[in-house]
Parts: sequence; C-alpha cells; structure tokens
Amino acid sequence: MDQNYVTTYEFEEMIEQALESLPQELQKKMENVEIILEDEREASPNLLGLYQGVPQTKRGIYYSWVLPDKITIFKRTIERYAKDKDHLTQLVRHVVRHEIAHHFGYSEEDLQKK
Repeated sequence: MDQNYVTTYEFEEMIEQALESLPQELQKKMENVEIILEDEREASPNLLGLYQGVPQTKRGIYYSWVLPDKITIFKRTIERYAKDKDHLTQLVRHVVRHEIAHHFGYSEEDLQKK
C-alpha cells in the first residue's frame, strides 16, 4: 500500500474495531493494559506490534501499583505490508489480536502452533 496511507484517525478506528471483535469474555478480562500507536520502530523496522509488560499468567499476589502493560501498534510498518485497505484492516486485526494474546500469557511459540 505504498502511497495509500490512511489517516491516524482511520487507523485508530481499525484498532478499535479489532478490539470490539474480541469475544466479550476476553474484553472484560483485559486489565491494566493500554494500546498505543506509533509510526514504526527504528531499531526494528519490520516489527508490526510489540507487547511490553507482565502477562496475566505471570501476575501474582504482589502484582499491584504497576504501570500498565503496553501494546504498541506500528502504523507505517503495517501499511507497508498491506496490499490495499481491506488487507490493511485484516493486518491490523491480526496484529492487535496477536499482541493481546501475549497480554494473556501466550508466547510466540504458542502462537506459532495455532
């Protein structure tokens, strides 16, 4: 999608739609996590998304007063991979779901198996 970038607002709407597509039970279980949008990660220009935090499966009784987990979605990187706007929407949904899976404790290896 080289020159056909969408606006930041349109991209945020795609992220919101991806979140709303999650089953209600998962939406309710998401806690202490924020999703942010950045253009790209200079150190890793092919990275589509990044989860940083403590997965829910690793949170114990001492998990309190911590900063929220952070899911970063890289707009420009995803746009580069997209063939058209429909494909872009699919990629955003896939990346959002992938990073949320990390929030719930799935490793890269777990996700590769699915």
